[in-house]
Amino acid sequence: MAASPSTARAINDRLALRLLQQEGPLTAGQLKQLTGLSRPTVADLVERLTAAGLITVVGEAGEQRRGPNAKVYGIVADRAHLAALDVRTEGVAVAVSDLVGTVLAEVSAPIAPAAGTGRAVERAVTLVERALGEAGAGRPHTVGVGAPGLIDPASGELRDSQGLPEWHRRLVAALQERLPGARVSLENETNLAALAEQRDGAARDRDTFVLLWLGHGTGAAVILDGALRRGASGGTGEIGFLPVPGTPGLPSATDCGGGFHSLASAAAVAELAGEYGVMAEEGGEPAAGAVRAAVARAGEEPDSADARFLDALAGRVAVGVASVAALLDPGCVVLGGEIGHAGGEELAARVQARTARMSPLSTEVRASVLGGGAVLRGALLTARDRAQDELFGPTVQGPTVRGRAH
Repeated sequence: MAASPSTARAINDRLALRLLQQEGPLTAGQLKQLTGLSRPTVADLVERLTAAGLITVVGEAGEQRRGPNAKVYGIVADRAHLAALDVRTEGVAVAVSDLVGTVLAEVSAPIAPAAGTGRAVERAVTLVERALGEAGAGRPHTVGVGAPGLIDPASGELRDSQGLPEWHRRLVAALQERLPGARVSLENETNLAALAEQRDGAARDRDTFVLLWLGHGTGAAVILDGALRRGASGGTGEIGFLPVPGTPGLPSATDCGGGFHSLASAAAVAELAGEYGVMAEEGGEPAAGAVRAAVARAGEEPDSADARFLDALAGRVAVGVASVAALLDPGCVVLGGEIGHAGGEELAARVQARTARMSPLSTEVRASVLGGGAVLRGALLTARDRAQDELFGPTVQGPTVRGRAH
């Protein structure tokens, strides 16, 4: 059945907005070429979207034709502001951006474990308000929060978890109270890091891959056919609980000690580095700092303590990578988190070589491009997508034109 004129206009508007989201500012001629619509139809939709305050002229572009330069149209950046939080056990990082993703302010602060739940929540919320002030923004349209732990798929809230501070679970409610009207969403930190690596990092050419997070804790995020997979209880990727060889025992339902966490967490990596006499620079983070120092020196002597430490670490990480490959066959694993980023291509190559000896499945191992900043970047990207979908939604009353699934 043919679409009504109003539905057709809405679909065309949505398509144009999607292209401006994905491609950036475009001329009317470029919109015509990319959409396949007629010149008068494109002219009408540009006029409609401009009148609605969704797009505006952001510059001019010379074209191979006579007459004045063509106007370049882009999404109205200050129509809404977004906030993103990377919540860790020891602190919070916050970024504020406009609707097209330009970061306007970025701040962070430690939160001591002894601060208490109420004071910790207040400090985190105050940090968000400070970032908004520095950005010259009012109440944000959307707030994306990344945190460690399991997210209940039914409620969207953090589940009770030993080892994580109580203030993490209270933070979303506090943000909703202090920022009335803002849409606040919560996602597991490793999932956000994977989305960021897919959009802007090491996995831009992959629709299927796994991000293995190596930091204070261990985790994995699974992207299959372009979609993030969370599992029935939100626990896909809890690789820290994976029973593996080389540990003194087995994990339990409440403690990942004895699982992969005992091989590749920051504490385990720092202990391994100590066994080889590899230390971080004074004042540096022990695990990631030791890995970074070893990578810097490993090429000097192939049989040095630094090289042997990296080989031992690669063997441990390869246990997790080979397990992931056996279950999912993703073809690509990205080493993320502070340790994965510190190891870079040097560690990734060693892990890939070890994995190839353990698994018959071809698995490329890549280093994170975004490192520890991937969580904040992922939170900002998801906040932007949600805000744009909602703000652009009223222009469509029929089917929507969807981009790449995430």
